[in-house]
Amino acid sequence: MELSMWLALVGICLMGAMSPGPSLAVVLKHCLASGRTAGIITALSHGFGVGVYAFIAVLGLGALIHQWPMLYTALIYGGAAYLVYLAINSWRSSAGKLTIETTRGSYKKAATDGFAIAFLNPKLAIFFIALFSQFIPAEQVSTVQGAVMVATPTVIDASWYVIVALLCSHGRFLPVLERNQVLINRLLSVAFMGLALMVVARQWL
Repeated sequence: MELSMWLALVGICLMGAMSPGPSLAVVLKHCLASGRTAGIITALSHGFGVGVYAFIAVLGLGALIHQWPMLYTALIYGGAAYLVYLAINSWRSSAGKLTIETTRGSYKKAATDGFAIAFLNPKLAIFFIALFSQFIPAEQVSTVQGAVMVATPTVIDASWYVIVALLCSHGRFLPVLERNQVLINRLLSVAFMGLALMVVARQWL
């Protein structure tokens, strides 16, 4: 892949990662609930989830989603259900010290949430199919080119949300976040629920 094409791919992936959405809300949620490490774990697992879809798109298996509408629909409703689950948990969350060391189980939960919010978003598959079609040549993709195309969005996504986690857990912001943790959790809950309703509404309108 030429450098100019790779830089174009980097720019598109960076803009996609920086776009506010449920992924950002999930990273913030775990930063607020369990601190910096949990936020970083969420970011890395989310990047892994993005990488899975990028890998599928490069292999061309993502086209199966178009051939099997029921699979696509199932992923859409699965993602909406997961957003509702996150909304309920966020609403029930209470304030607490963000500096307390978290348990091993909470790290596992952070990893699960980070991966799930990416993997249960079928639009990522469609996005990568549409994106990579502009960069994949007519002939078979080489191993090196395929690896670059998978690694680029994976690293960019994970790096961006790691930065978000570090900023969220910075010492200057901790007191402010702690004072407003319940309010933020409630706002995140409303955002999760709103996104879930939007996903379902688009299927019926």
